[in-house]
Amino acid sequence: MQKISFVSVVLFSACVSLLVSSATFAAGSLDTIIIDRGVDEPIRVAVVPFKMDPSLMSETNIADIVGFDLARSGQFDPLASENMLSYPSSRATVFFRDWRILKTAYLVIGSARVDAGGRVAVEFELYDVLGERLMLSRRYSVARSQWRDVSHQIADAIYEEVTGIRGAFSTKIMYVLARNAGSPDAVYQLEIADSDGERSRTLFSSREPIMSASWAPDGKRVAYVTFETGRPSIVIQDVNGPYRERLTNFRGINSAPVFSPDGRQLAMVLSKDGDPEIFIMDLATKSLRQVTRHHAIDTEPSWSPDGSSIIFTSDRGGRPQIYQLELSTNLLERLTFRGDYNARARLLPDGKHLVFVHRTNGVFHIAWQDLERDNLQVLTQTALDESPSLAPNGTMLIYATQDRGRGILAVVSIDGSVKYRLPSSSGDVREPAWSPFLDG
Repeated sequence: MQKISFVSVVLFSACVSLLVSSATFAAGSLDTIIIDRGVDEPIRVAVVPFKMDPSLMSETNIADIVGFDLARSGQFDPLASENMLSYPSSRATVFFRDWRILKTAYLVIGSARVDAGGRVAVEFELYDVLGERLMLSRRYSVARSQWRDVSHQIADAIYEEVTGIRGAFSTKIMYVLARNAGSPDAVYQLEIADSDGERSRTLFSSREPIMSASWAPDGKRVAYVTFETGRPSIVIQDVNGPYRERLTNFRGINSAPVFSPDGRQLAMVLSKDGDPEIFIMDLATKSLRQVTRHHAIDTEPSWSPDGSSIIFTSDRGGRPQIYQLELSTNLLERLTFRGDYNARARLLPDGKHLVFVHRTNGVFHIAWQDLERDNLQVLTQTALDESPSLAPNGTMLIYATQDRGRGILAVVSIDGSVKYRLPSSSGDVREPAWSPFLDG
């Protein structure tokens, strides 16, 4: 997997375009998640297999999906179903003594049935085992096609009730799948999948590179860079609709589009006037505003959570470092000083912490920095780590790395204590982007 970071903006003008293909390819699903590390003392939870109508037995049991969601958060240790002493599906059949013997802190029971209208009625209950009390009870009515959706919603509800933090299991991830990259048979696909890698689908496919995909804050549109015109151009596209529009196709660099927090503007990198600079486009009028002016390379913009400033990478100090520009005053501040390369930065939702690609001793890792205390922590131990993207609840981030020479995706918690991998047997995966919360 090639390094797609600060230097990628320079490589755009040198890329050789290939023929555009209108063929449709099968979506490139990610393989089974490999959990490498969790917290030292995870919370023991028992998610009992849900009681299901015979007509639903071909579906994965909701308990399996919920349990795996909680497990990949790294904070929970789901009890294996074969180690359970009983399989209750109602309060009347719950014997808390059994679960205390198994040192279980929380118990989840539930059921799923097909109602008279053909929809699936799902209900679950969460219990505090030690206190022998009901903590949460919910009911859902969904189409059968929403089976995995409702399972992720249940995991979100449990996670929030126990941790106090909103769950992000119902979100999506977007990534570029490259097949036969570097050969005449190369195909690039922009994929969208559940946060666990399941149900991937191809949003756009081309024989030319796709780069720098980002989500709109409502999760209904994405922006990305494609070379289908023979040079890089920025495209905006509906996730579930026909709308697709090319926003820029200037000479030189058109790269790194990212939506403002209100979804009305798009920050991007253009070199139409010479040096690569940060511009902001008003998506209603398509008017452009240039916000950086320097002979150095300014690239990889991102927004502060409140939309008042732009974070970007620049080599104006001699080497790539991260800067913050206040849009109302043009006040510029350098944020990173450690290491000889810092790039692709994203602010956490609190606006006080930064994640970015950090190089020390020639090795690229993902790092976290407290902007108030200037603490820096390296979160990953693999080489060639790049393209970090934050979960909307700020607890985890997804990034691209390599495993046995193949590009894969990996996830790490913000404190570095939890890590898992999402490999793919379909090709190299790169440039992940975690969706916002999808409330619509």
